[in-house]
Amino acid sequence: MTDPVLSLRDVSLTLQGNAGLVEILRGISMDVHRGESLGLVGPSGSGKSSLLMLMGGLERATGGTVQALGHDLTALDEDALARFRRGRMGVVFQSFHLIPTMTALENVATPLELAGQPDAFDRAATELRAVGLAARMDHYPAQMSGGEQQRVALARATAPRPAILLADEPTGNLDGASGQVIMDLLFNLRDRHQATLVLVTHAPDLAARCDRVVRLRDGRIEGSEADRRAAS
Repeated sequence: MTDPVLSLRDVSLTLQGNAGLVEILRGISMDVHRGESLGLVGPSGSGKSSLLMLMGGLERATGGTVQALGHDLTALDEDALARFRRGRMGVVFQSFHLIPTMTALENVATPLELAGQPDAFDRAATELRAVGLAARMDHYPAQMSGGEQQRVALARATAPRPAILLADEPTGNLDGASGQVIMDLLFNLRDRHQATLVLVTHAPDLAARCDRVVRLRDGRIEGSEADRRAAS
């Protein structure tokens, strides 16, 4: 087994709520290995999305340690976290978070330009073709369907060729047919870029495509199951 790409040890997350402190995550310890696809499942409020945000350094643990690619994210300030994520991590959300005044091509290319990528627009065009949007590059988000917008979001997340791809309910706002397309693209892009994928989902068929599934309940790991194909 390779060294873990993500390693969490006794991680907790406590946030201030209206009625006082709320324990979101409690004592989470787990590893995710290079090239693995991991599904995070569980009921609403179980802490799945919060755990994903901790893995991406988008939320800060209140206890324990979170390591990504050998770096302790809990020891980095916000600027250092942003520099670390750049080019190493791609994130796809349920909401597409596209800039409405930019075309699909600009939405994908702009983060690459900001990161100093010299071939930003060429790479963005390549990624948009990879998700089937060769004819939609000059369209604005309002001119595209939800499924097409999520394809742009996928292209934006994978254009830097990240080592880690994080996806939070990527099919949650889509109809069944569009969701199936996004599922296929997500795993195809993971394979194309040889990235480690961590996926939060309520969809059993999407979770079933992962190598391993971890179930959360009340902020704790309830259990995990290896892909049955690996055991056969």
